[in-house]
Amino acid sequence: MADTMTATPKTLRDASCADDYDPNSMPVAKARELIRTFLTPMSAVERLPVRSALGRVLAADVISPIAVPGHDNSAMDGYAVRFADLKPDAETVLTRVGESFAGKPWSGAIAAGECVRIFTGGVMPQGADSVVMQERASEDESGVRVAPGALTKAGTNRRFAGEDLKAGQLVFRAGQRVKPAELGMIASLGLSEVGVYRKLRVAFFSTGDELKSIGTPLAAGEIYDSNRYTLHGMLTRLNCEILDMGVVEDAPGKLEGAFSAAAQSADVVITSGGVSVGEADYVKQLLDKLGEVLFWKIAMKPGRPLAYGKLGSAHFFGLPGNPVSVMVTFYQFVRDALRILQGERDVKPMPTFRVPLSAPIKKAPGRTEFQRGILTPDGAGGWTVRTTGDQGSGILSSMSQANCFIILGNDTGNVAAGEPVDVQLLEGLI
Repeated sequence: MADTMTATPKTLRDASCADDYDPNSMPVAKARELIRTFLTPMSAVERLPVRSALGRVLAADVISPIAVPGHDNSAMDGYAVRFADLKPDAETVLTRVGESFAGKPWSGAIAAGECVRIFTGGVMPQGADSVVMQERASEDESGVRVAPGALTKAGTNRRFAGEDLKAGQLVFRAGQRVKPAELGMIASLGLSEVGVYRKLRVAFFSTGDELKSIGTPLAAGEIYDSNRYTLHGMLTRLNCEILDMGVVEDAPGKLEGAFSAAAQSADVVITSGGVSVGEADYVKQLLDKLGEVLFWKIAMKPGRPLAYGKLGSAHFFGLPGNPVSVMVTFYQFVRDALRILQGERDVKPMPTFRVPLSAPIKKAPGRTEFQRGILTPDGAGGWTVRTTGDQGSGILSSMSQANCFIILGNDTGNVAAGEPVDVQLLEGLI
């Protein structure tokens, strides 16, 4: 037992034997730590055209086959000159001997007293070491007149070959997600394809007899299922391969069939609803039969009923049924887990920073709260934050109005106006 408690758990059963294990009130940080323990990154690889790689995770290092830029070139429109020719305290008159355009370089070499008209991106002529911006020079029949002090040092306004990337340089490491800037950099190397990990397959469904799909009339006590739409949006932004299995009734046979089908077709299975304690909640019983579950409850609000485990080789996340709880638990636990499974490395939680409250918040110690907040300028160069109002876990409009989470720790009680709180921006998450 002592070895299990001190060593990293290798199975869900090992983790459940730890002395700080409490499946009915798992602290937020401990739950994140345990989930990460059982995540194995994707290994299957495919090659894609560069444009199709947006949002995917690189499966191999990208090494630059060329120098970028390939030649010394001008950083602006002006005149390529020899710095030694310029007079520091008087006007300098130079003879223009050619022009260098981007993609159409001048092939000669400048001598003393000469210059070349050059445009942004144009190759620096042989003999020139600097560029005078066109606003500091004029041209007439006598030549190009450079204003006194137009340049203070050699090399000004000149971009050097390999200044961005050198031939043979490591550009991106395997495990990095491809964003728009990465697309441009890969294209600048002349590479038409890259190796990426295959898409993570995620199956999800909602449980509950009260849930109806949109487009059908509602009877008394019924509601439209919004959770599958928020999940679809969040999974799409993570570039997952999505299998929406719809709404599954709270019937053991139908739920068991859905779990089995999802586990066979996907890397990850996500459900919403059915993980709280209740007579009609069959999920816990089925998961005990079909797989293993590490914990059922998190010491947090909203989203206390949250399950994590395995269904065969598939990872399982059982999210609460309330719409806000679904989104909060997804962002705080599922999102980063999926990123790791996709092959992304060095995955860190979104950063938080301290901001004063503009209105007080009531809270009882004992669990971590993720309140929906609105971050605004305070008019004095700083920021202030307030809640969106009613923090009920069924008020999905609070997620639409919010631009941040206000995170109140486990031991935090009531917070007065003006006191600093931890804030986590939603932009980049949603």
